Amino acid sequence: MSLVSAFVPIWILTVVGYAACRWGLLGEAGAAVLGRFVFQLAMPAALFLALSRMPLSGFAGRPLLAFAASTAAVVGFGWFGASRLFGRAPGERPIWGMAAGYVNSANLGIPIATQVLGDVAFLAQVVLLQVLVVAPVILLALDRQSDPAGRVRVRRMASLPVRNPVILASLLGVACSAAGLRLPSAADATLTLLSGAAVPAALVALGASLHRTSPSRDDRAAPVELVVITALKLVVQPVVAYAMGLALHLPAPQLLAVVVCAGLPTAQNTFIFGQEYGVGEAVTSRAVVLTTTLSLATLAAAAALLR
Repeated sequence: MSLVSAFVPIWILTVVGYAACRWGLLGEAGAAVLGRFVFQLAMPAALFLALSRMPLSGFAGRPLLAFAASTAAVVGFGWFGASRLFGRAPGERPIWGMAAGYVNSANLGIPIATQVLGDVAFLAQVVLLQVLVVAPVILLALDRQSDPAGRVRVRRMASLPVRNPVILASLLGVACSAAGLRLPSAADATLTLLSGAAVPAALVALGASLHRTSPSRDDRAAPVELVVITALKLVVQPVVAYAMGLALHLPAPQLLAVVVCAGLPTAQNTFIFGQEYGVGEAVTSRAVVLTTTLSLATLAAAAALLR
C-alpha cells in the first residue's frame, strides 16, 4: 500500500483539475494560464532550488549510462516513429518522443525511490540527466519548429537559455551548486514558496486539459498512439534499461535502481512543454494520465523480480 500512496495525490489533483474545468471554476483560459504559470515561474523556481542544492559529484557511471541508453532509445523511436507511424508533423515529433521516454523523476520518483530503493541517490542523477541533457534537446527542437521558417538560427539557438526560463533556471542552479553558493534566506524562502506550487498547479492544469470545451485542431489523440506511447514508456524503456544493465554487469541493487527509474510514468512536464509550444497537448495530457495509472504494475513487478 505504501507504493500506491505515492500515486494518490497525483490522481486526486488531476481529477480536481478536470472537475474544476467541467464546472467552469477556472474560466475558459484557466488551463492555459495555469500551464504558463508553471512553465514561466513555478517550474523554474523548483528546478533552480533542486539543482542548486544537489551535489554534482559522485556520479554512478555505468548505471547512469544504462538509464541514458534506455531514454535515448525510447525517445528516439518515439520522435522518429511519430511521423512514420502516425503522420505527426515535425513540430509534434519531439513532444511525442518526450511523452514516450521522459520519466516523472521528481514528485513521483522521490517517494517511489525512497520506498522501493531506500534512497534517492541514483534518482538525483536521473534528474540531472533529464534536466540538463534531455529537456534542452527537446526544447531546442520545439523552439526551432516554432520559427515560421523552421530554420536553425545560430543567434536564436544561442539565446535559448536566456529566453527559456526552464533552461536558464537549470543552468543557474547548477552554477550555484558548483560554486557552493547559497541564496539569502529571504530569496530562498520566496523561491521555496513559489516552487511548492509547481507540481499541484501542473496537475490541476493537466486535469483541466482533459476537459476541453473548444477543441483545437491539435486536440486529437488516437487510441493506438496512446497504446504505443504507454508500451514504450512502461514496457520497452524498463526492458532496455534491464538489458543494458546486464550488459554492463551492474550489481543487483544498481540494476533495480535503473529499471525502477526507467519504469516511472511520463512526467507532467511533457504536457506543460506541449501546452507552452502549442503542440501535442491532447497526446501528452492523456499519456501522462494513462502511464501514471498503469505504471504501478510495472514498478511493483520490477521491485518483486529484481529485489
